[in-house]
Amino acid sequence: MSDAPAISLRGRIGRLVGNGPMATLVILLLALWTVFAIAIGDRFFSVDTLQSMAFQMPELGLLSLAMMLALLSGGLNLSIIATANLTGLTIAFVLTRTIPGSEGIAWVGWQMLALVAGFAVAGLVGLVNGFVIAYLGVSPILATLGTMTLCKGIAIGLTRGNVISGFPEPIVFIGNGTVFGVPFALIVLALCALPVAVMLNATPFGAKVYMIGSNEKATRYSGVDTRAVLLKLYVLSSLLAGVAAVVMLARFNSANAAYGESYLLVTILAAVLGGVDPFGGFGKVGGLMLALIILQVISSAFNLLNLSPFLTLAIWGGILIAVAAVPYLRGTQR
Repeated sequence: MSDAPAISLRGRIGRLVGNGPMATLVILLLALWTVFAIAIGDRFFSVDTLQSMAFQMPELGLLSLAMMLALLSGGLNLSIIATANLTGLTIAFVLTRTIPGSEGIAWVGWQMLALVAGFAVAGLVGLVNGFVIAYLGVSPILATLGTMTLCKGIAIGLTRGNVISGFPEPIVFIGNGTVFGVPFALIVLALCALPVAVMLNATPFGAKVYMIGSNEKATRYSGVDTRAVLLKLYVLSSLLAGVAAVVMLARFNSANAAYGESYLLVTILAAVLGGVDPFGGFGKVGGLMLALIILQVISSAFNLLNLSPFLTLAIWGGILIAVAAVPYLRGTQR
């Protein structure tokens, strides 16, 4: 009889979000939220705490989306952080080379030029990744490790490791401004996550990505140009890293070759925790977003409890192991 409420709760959640990883993540989120609410009290539900969570999540969310796309195809993109930093430095360089006294339309145009230059760099990195992986047959790990090292070397070499800072208010607003109390960066994340979800779930391109992740050879023999799909996929992954670069440089009001290096493995953790198969072929954007919320809730709660951030990392890793082990314990592994 004692198991009935739990079974009923899981059944209700299953009807809303479906059984499987999504239901597990919702239950985990509710459990964590309850435990931390009891341990911390009203501070956990304060506007400041919730807004702090909302400000911190977008950059990791965008980078995790970039990693997710590569993972769905059975690949990996180790260059997302280096791409983001090189993109951010490109934008910062253009922004800080403006003509003194420029204003009005010319100043707005210069900011747009800076963003275009940054995304051109991100797109170029994606083209290199996609071409080397899809057309030359190099392992995604080796290819993206190479571009990661290349991008980082260029970034450090051109800036000598220095920080570029001091950007105009419209740029800073992207990372620090709010719209009706909602951080603008969170809106940017939503505007990227929704189209990616639609692309993966409701377009032929998305279906091809899942097919390649499940069995690339069979997909190629069925008549799909897998090389073209992979090329586009890695370009999209790099462009999402470029969006993350804009959010990061705006939030910190500076750009540097070493920002966000700790995010790389966390993006993989978030994707796998969110139900993305590390071997490719399965995963949903909704699951990734739930995983990001769970990680952010843990991080914020531990911060309110004055616990070490290293303990936060340990808990993140333990949750990942536990969630990854569930299918094997049930005998439903791939």
